[in-house]
Formats: sequence, C-alpha cells, structure tokens
Amino acid sequence: MITLFQHQQKALDQTEGHNRCAYYLDMGLGKTFVGSEKMMKLNTRINLVVCQCSKVQDWIEHFQTYYTRNCVFDLTKPKTFKWFFEQVQCEVPTLMIGVINYELTFRRKILKTLTGFTLMLDESSLIQNENAKRSNFILGLHPDNVILLSGTPTGGKYEKLWSQCQLLGWNISKELFWKQYIETEWVEDDGFWRKQITGYKNVDRLKKKLAEHGAVFMTTDDAGIDLPAKNMIQMKTRPSPEYWKFWRERVVTIDTTNLQEFELDSDFFGSNEHCKRELIGDTSLTRRLYARQLCGLYNPHRYEAFRDLVNSTEDRLIVFYNFTEEMERLKGIVTAMNRPVSILSGEVKDLNAYQYQSNSVTFIQYQAGAMGGNFQKANKIIYFSLPQGWELWEQSQKRIHRMGQERPCFYYLLICPGTVEEDILTTLQMRKDYNDELFRKYEEKTERN
Repeated sequence: MITLFQHQQKALDQTEGHNRCAYYLDMGLGKTFVGSEKMMKLNTRINLVVCQCSKVQDWIEHFQTYYTRNCVFDLTKPKTFKWFFEQVQCEVPTLMIGVINYELTFRRKILKTLTGFTLMLDESSLIQNENAKRSNFILGLHPDNVILLSGTPTGGKYEKLWSQCQLLGWNISKELFWKQYIETEWVEDDGFWRKQITGYKNVDRLKKKLAEHGAVFMTTDDAGIDLPAKNMIQMKTRPSPEYWKFWRERVVTIDTTNLQEFELDSDFFGSNEHCKRELIGDTSLTRRLYARQLCGLYNPHRYEAFRDLVNSTEDRLIVFYNFTEEMERLKGIVTAMNRPVSILSGEVKDLNAYQYQSNSVTFIQYQAGAMGGNFQKANKIIYFSLPQGWELWEQSQKRIHRMGQERPCFYYLLICPGTVEEDILTTLQMRKDYNDELFRKYEEKTERN
C-alpha cells in the first residue's frame, strides 16, 4: 500500500462511489499514485493502463515497486501480450495489470474483446479527436471502470473534452456539447469558409457537470503546496538572414555551411555539396513550419546565444528542442565545452549524466519527455525552440517545478522578436488562460438550471 499525501487522499475521497473518474491534478501533484490507488480500490482482476511510449517502463516500475512484481505485463512486447491474454482467458483470480502505449492500442485489435476490466488513461488529453484511429479505438473499448489522468486535460481547448466526457459516462452528443459550451463563427480562409472557435461559454456549468461525473480539478495552491518562484526570461535573438525573404516570398534557398561549426558529426548531415536546402512554404502549415525553423534550426544567431547561455553557468541544465538536427548541433556545442550530456528522445534514453554530473546538459525532445519525468535536480530550463502544443509547453515547465524542488526555477526562452515565434508565444499564453479558468472553482450561484 502507498501512503498518500493529504491532497492525494482528498482527490481520492472526492471520487468515492465513482467507478468512472478523472484526476485533473496540476503537474507534479502525483497523479500516478492517486490513479493506481483508485485502481486498487476498484479491485478488478484485469487492468489496462494506456500511456505514452516513453512512460511505459515508468508505469511498470511503479506497479512493481509499490504493489507486486508478478502481476505487471509489458504489452508492448508481442510475446508478453500473448501471455497476458492467455492468463485473461484462464480466469484465474489473480491481479493483472497490462501496460501499453497509445500508438499500439489500435494495432492490438483483440483488446476490443476485453470485458470486466478497469481502463486507466495516462495523459487522457491525448484522446481528443474521436475520428483519429487512437481515440476511436479507445472509445470503442468496453471497460467497467475508467480512470483518466491529466494535468492539462484540454490544452486550453475545451472542445477536446468531449471524448473524455464520453469515457466518464456523460453521454452528451457532440452537437449539444458544442452548442452549450463552444462559441464559433464562420470565417473565410484562402477562399474556403470554415468554422472558427472564438471562445467558450457556460464554463461554470461545464465544470459542475464534469464534477458530477467524477472529475476532480486540483491546482498546486488547492493542494496547499508552496513551490519556489518561477522566472521566465526571454533571450532575444535575430532570426536567420533568410527569414524575412522567406516570409514574403514563401520560398528560399539556404546555405547551411555557416552552421557546420555547430555540428558534432558531419556524417549526420552529409557532405558539403548537400549544404543547400530549398524551403517552400506553399501551404499555411509548411510556411509556418519553415518560418519556425529559420528562427531556430537554421539560425546561426540562435546557436551563438545558446552557447553563451551554457557558458554562463556550471549548473545542471535541461534543454527542450523539437528537431533531431537541432539536438545534434546543440550537442556538438556542449561537447566542445567538455560538458557531460544526457538525451531523452524517441530513440535514446540516457540520463546517466543528468543523474550523476552536476554540470550536465540534458536534451529532451518535447514529444518524448515534456509530459513526464522528474528532473528537479535541475532548476534551469533552456527552450531552444518553442512547441506548437500548449500541453507540451506547460508540462515541460513542470519537469523541474514540482514537489521536491527547493530552489527558484528559471526558464530561458530563446526567441526572435517580431517573428512567428512571438505569435506562438501569444497563443500559448491564451491557452494557459483558458486552462486556468477550467481549474478555478465554479460559482454555484450561476447554476440555477
């Protein structure tokens, strides 16, 4: 058994009697412990935990550490998956916990045959577009009990909640959900008319209905935890020399020769004759993507600012990045300084330097590590480039600003003023405002219907 903190026990008590519930606890408050304890209270023989690929091993180790080693199955391994279902069919009254990542669920179609089980979704905000394969498959499962875990349940977009409402047993139609809670208007974009979300309404009613269906919202303040101060510091740099030409004309040829000094392994990037690259922003999506890359990936000024920033301290540093090519160049800079390096990406998980070297620099790819992991040995994060999603932005900050952190936290945003990056930063702040509103206590006096 686990000894819970007071706020964790409070969250558990609030869902007493609910077999479908959601723990929307601020990042760092220990949703893992609350969710696993709820699972044990529900006391079903078969349990399925779905999480991000990078978190599978963490969940397995959690259950093995705090419960029993013999009941946990890594369902990402085909042989273990087969063994799990053989045990399910035997109907032996033994606790069974299977852990699998989202990307594999819809490829394991036999999961649709499971009945009488508890389903727990870590980072349930990933179930948002009911038409996507992942979400459609999860919504088609037949669990008796459901546990949702997320610190950013909507990413600042309330429309993403509809799928989670279905999992909680609130069978409101999508059309009615949008009619009651989403404000929209029709706008023309590149000659096509589309519906654009302009805001949200009846937020208190939405929060009350979610609470009635077992959703618990809890901030760090609600939990009575006093964390150190957060300090956001913008480090302004010029964009790549080709940025403005590309933004006007949507096409540019860049020469990456001036970036070679930042490359650790020239074989990774190819020979000199492949230094010219043509960027064509023929759609709004590619225009925005390449504009971002001209602020970061292809911007020599950004790498120079990064080198100066790393040179200014011997403390542990966490560096968030988007593209593998960014990381390879940044790693070259850090290695040249004789600083130890750790990497957490979709392909590599090596945290030895972070764990044991006080002057280490740890590179974390947003998709692989922003939404999980404890890195409070460090109190400084460098954002070499910004993420597109608010969830990744907000959750990445919590890797160091969480229980156990005793020092003020510093966040260094490398950003090019007047570019698409400022646009992204404004959007991230707007999404934060919407999310914070969802976590505020609803006003009972507005609920007369």
